[in-house]
Amino acid sequence: MKTEYKTNVMRILDKAGAQYTPHSFETDSAVTGVEAARRIGIEEDRVFKTLVTVGKTGKNYVFVIPVAMELDLKKAAAAVGEKNIEMIKSSQLLQTTGYVHGGCSPIGMKKQFVTVMHTTFEGCGSVVFSAGKIGYHVEISPQELKKVLKYKTADITV
Repeated sequence: MKTEYKTNVMRILDKAGAQYTPHSFETDSAVTGVEAARRIGIEEDRVFKTLVTVGKTGKNYVFVIPVAMELDLKKAAAAVGEKNIEMIKSSQLLQTTGYVHGGCSPIGMKKQFVTVMHTTFEGCGSVVFSAGKIGYHVEISPQELKKVLKYKTADITV
């Protein structure tokens, strides 16, 4: 493990005094969330992926769900008060968020978008999601995450 490297997400958490555990693994490219969970040795229901969408209004939204689940676009749209939403194009991810596919984190995006966590999030003692760079993750409790990220929870999966 190469956890001595600090990503921007980790620096944001450090600055806020938030307690977290870094996790990392060697990789040359993005891997699925399920594969990331396997590589860091954490149950996949506690490893979350960050999905970025755009609504009919043109606003962007962030949804964070367990890696083995799929986002329900109708439920997600309802959770943010949109008529409908769709995933943003992969080519727009970097310019919209500052992150690349496979390294997208709900913390430290270029702008703070409305963020919705899956309902299971609050019930977990700690969850893991990308630390903003492929192969790097942070494990954090919902209470500690609230120090740096404003979010709500909703049933947003299929």
